[in-house]
Amino acid sequence: MHSQLLADNDGKRVFALVLETGEEAFAAIGRFAQEQGLSAASITAIGAFERATVGFFDFETKSYEDIPVDEQTEVLSLIGDIAEGDDGKASVHVHVVLGLRSGATRGGHLLKGTVRPTLEVIVTETPGHLRRRKVPELGIALLKPR
Repeated sequence: MHSQLLADNDGKRVFALVLETGEEAFAAIGRFAQEQGLSAASITAIGAFERATVGFFDFETKSYEDIPVDEQTEVLSLIGDIAEGDDGKASVHVHVVLGLRSGATRGGHLLKGTVRPTLEVIVTETPGHLRRRKVPELGIALLKPR
């Protein structure tokens, strides 16, 4: 992964990340967020994956159902946020829409995606602080603004 600080104004930093073939996108974005000490940011990206797994949250089982996408896809839209998790580390939450060769799409919560050939990510930090806390009755962590 290559990164560049594009702007740093009044507590708001903007980064460009370029992930390369073979990198696992969700983990790479999470590592970057942790290294930069990000606790409130938005994420957008476009690019492509050679394979990915998206998830659909099942409220009854309180878990994500894996939806494997075992083919080359275009990342048509990737949006998300970064907040501080229960463990004090950067918590990344990303949704993605993947375009298939047929023109069909698959989408959901990004669980993992292997980049091929690139993923261009823009991370925009905000001067505030966000926390994501586990909600036991739902089984997921949600943003808890102050």
